[in-house]
Amino acid sequence: MTTHPVTNDLRPQFLEAMSRMAASVSVLTTDGPGGPAGLTISSLTSVSADGRAPSILACIHHQSPAAAAIMANRVFSANVLRHDQAHISDRFSGRHGAKGADKFEGIDIEVGDTGAARIKRAAVTFDCRVVTALLWETHHLFVGEVVSVILPDPVDAPLIYAARGYRKLLQEE
Repeated sequence: MTTHPVTNDLRPQFLEAMSRMAASVSVLTTDGPGGPAGLTISSLTSVSADGRAPSILACIHHQSPAAAAIMANRVFSANVLRHDQAHISDRFSGRHGAKGADKFEGIDIEVGDTGAARIKRAAVTFDCRVVTALLWETHHLFVGEVVSVILPDPVDAPLIYAARGYRKLLQEE
């Protein structure tokens, strides 16, 4: 195993190391007094299934307009994308120039229990109320209390991001 010496600037090594970690691709959406907003993230994880309600954690850069909207609206839906929904990820990441409410154009959505938009036919959707929001250096950490979960049938593989590109899960027989 090759190790690299620690340098004074760990940022490039950290970014490279993180790029080698696989993560599911999700689109966080919100709506309410702060307006509609959405963005693509790969930083979504479970916090607990055993508290007052199940909870998840999502991290968003502090300069993202979606972070401000989530703070104002106090709700979000975490839409875990299916393996064939990279075009939705691209749209909400702004890759093709869509901004603000224009990101929702042409996307099949419905209103969730919290009032946040849910992407129809996502692999899984968590509709959440924000219970904790913490600014840690450059990112907001949002803990959402799950209000409802959409589990489509049949089960579909999620879209994966690793090594700076979209990937598919390989199923072993």
